[in-house]
Amino acid sequence: MRQWTVDAFADRPFRGNPACVVEPFDTWPDSGWMQSLAQENNQAETAFLRRTTDAARFDLRWFTPGMEVDLCGHATLAAGHVLAAELGLKAPVLTFDTRSGPLTVVRSGDGYEMDLPASASTRTTTPDLIAALSRALGAEAVEVWTSRYLVVILKDAATVRTLTPDIRAIAALQSEAGEPGQVVVAALSDDPAHDVMDRFFAPGCGVDEDPATGSAHAILGPLYAEKLERPVVRFFQAFPGRGGPMQTEVRGDRVLIRGQAVSVMESVLRIPT
Repeated sequence: MRQWTVDAFADRPFRGNPACVVEPFDTWPDSGWMQSLAQENNQAETAFLRRTTDAARFDLRWFTPGMEVDLCGHATLAAGHVLAAELGLKAPVLTFDTRSGPLTVVRSGDGYEMDLPASASTRTTTPDLIAALSRALGAEAVEVWTSRYLVVILKDAATVRTLTPDIRAIAALQSEAGEPGQVVVAALSDDPAHDVMDRFFAPGCGVDEDPATGSAHAILGPLYAEKLERPVVRFFQAFPGRGGPMQTEVRGDRVLIRGQAVSVMESVLRIPT
């Protein structure tokens, strides 16, 4: 059995966010085996696919080194790339059935377009939470929004880029509406190629900082579409030394996320399922 390492939201190797994608199964292996392989791979996500009776439809699950998660955008993009670019699937639309419902990936220019559920966010003025976030980040939280993750608006892009947060303190934070220990930071970009600069810290799911995160932009896309009063927003996730550009477009209760992907490694698993 083969697996591929794919840099998602990247136009060249060693950028964007690496994900491992395992060759599709006919039946699911044991969940513990999948968790162990994800831990062995030690990437932010390992994506596991299962074939269905429809050649263009797959069941999809995602594991970080520490846990199975409900939604992962970059590994979904990577899975679509592997099926199209490595396994030669010619279907115009790839559909993935997941814990977050059906997700699709299609070709878009020289990259791909994912269709994810948009995640609504609510602004909070809870003083203790805002103060705790400011302390953990080492920067003043100008606005705080709650969704699947906590979202913190900072004063400028330079602050986003230079943050050195207290990861242990972030791990202890709890969103009023979602998952613990996962914080997105963002500010308007100072680079004319992008509208917004952001980063994502996720020790709550075993990843101190994620390089390029689709699920975070399912929150940021609608939030900044409203702030900028237009449906299409250009983001750059500014992970030090890597980072990745992506574009979002809000359509009703869905958000389209566009980006490129590059295969950097193919390997053969020598362990039984």
